[in-house]
Amino acid sequence: MIGIAFNQREFEYDAYTLVKAFYPQEDIEMYCTAEEETRAYDRLISIEYGEKVKIRLKFAGKEQEDFLPYDETEDRKTRKNKLKQVLYKLLVQETGQALPWGNLTGIRPTKIAMGLIESGMSNAQTAEYMRNTYFTSNEKTALAIAIANRERDILKDIDYEKGYSLYVGIPFCPSICLYCSFSSSPLERWREKVDSYLDALLKELDFIAEAMKDRVLDTIYIGGGTPTTLEPYQLTRLLGHIQAKFPVHQVKEYTIEAGRPDSITREKLEAIRKFPITRISVNPQTMNQVTLDIIGRKHTVEDTRHAFALARECGFDNINMDLIVGLPGEQKEDVRHTLEEVKKLNPDSLTVHSLAVKRAARLKLFQEQYREMGLENNQEIMDMTMEYARSCEMSPYYLYRQKNMCGNLENTGYAKVDKAGIYNILIMEEKQSILAAGAGASTKYVFQHGARIERTENVKDVAGYISRIDEMIERKRVGIETWLK
Repeated sequence: MIGIAFNQREFEYDAYTLVKAFYPQEDIEMYCTAEEETRAYDRLISIEYGEKVKIRLKFAGKEQEDFLPYDETEDRKTRKNKLKQVLYKLLVQETGQALPWGNLTGIRPTKIAMGLIESGMSNAQTAEYMRNTYFTSNEKTALAIAIANRERDILKDIDYEKGYSLYVGIPFCPSICLYCSFSSSPLERWREKVDSYLDALLKELDFIAEAMKDRVLDTIYIGGGTPTTLEPYQLTRLLGHIQAKFPVHQVKEYTIEAGRPDSITREKLEAIRKFPITRISVNPQTMNQVTLDIIGRKHTVEDTRHAFALARECGFDNINMDLIVGLPGEQKEDVRHTLEEVKKLNPDSLTVHSLAVKRAARLKLFQEQYREMGLENNQEIMDMTMEYARSCEMSPYYLYRQKNMCGNLENTGYAKVDKAGIYNILIMEEKQSILAAGAGASTKYVFQHGARIERTENVKDVAGYISRIDEMIERKRVGIETWLK
């Protein structure tokens, strides 16, 4: 157990996430000494605000400390950066390790790089700022800047202010994966309610279509869950309704996550193909059967190959595949095997996720059961995934991070020329408002070129969403009215 003591409440979360990045397996408690009695810890970090900020580490009887000037008149971002710089240096001294992303704990490092470039900085100036402010490694700094520049080129024709994107959530899955923390429900439990769910979903979509009729629709993304848990007639009903209500032929990208290979059939792909879908995903996560069995994916490696071949036969020419690095028991050679198998299939884009174990995931709940298998990821493995992507003529085009990621690394999307996922960039860079429909869907309103973000959340429970759909629509009405003022 590591304790973090503050004498006043400021930047507690930032300190916590930075310490957690160095000690991902440790439990960490925070408390305020002005409100509670001093607690005893074998390892304690104390942060005291006064004329200066004093940060002291007491680990295993050894102490080290540092100070920084504290000026309350400085803006909050500057004060936070200074605090994290000092704390980071002390943690590097204590652990003997530097983190690839330095003291950055947020999920959007490329958003920082893009903002600096758009402010007028050159690539070199941006790199210098990131290294000096956040202590990012040379490799990660270069990656962030390269992706930021590619994103800017991909988004150059998007009107952020007058346009919007649409997300449609299908919360059902054939089974729930061990690592999953999304709003997903096992299909067998809800099969009799799927049509009722679609009734509610289409009602919400009708409202969005009417409310946004004077705005430009740039992208549509149907995700989940697993959208292809829907039967062919249900897919036809959903996609036909969207086509009737929204200007789908003007959109720059229309994606549906086919996702789980065990949910894909020729009939479903042919139903999708009747509509102007431009991009789909077939997501194996791994091509190692032992791992698939461990993580609860109820399909085989051969199912993945078959589903991908079916998609090509049906005429899909922009297929993404998702992989996860750091799954239980997988070592470098297991990841290499997956990459070799994926390379044979030759997808158009590849998203490499570094496993993030979240609170809701069964892997977190039963972590002792899987601890002996190990959850391994490191820079060497991530470099290998990049090399394979490049050998498939793909370049990185978007990047984001999550809490509790193996190796404190990142998720990176790679794509061939003209095959990048526009929606993926928009949602990560928070450049454009995204109207979201479905159980667990979160609408994101972007104000003043990203200066302010507000959200409207739908309930996650499927039954609750169906019974409370009018309430969900009213929430959205209030949010849209505020945004459009």
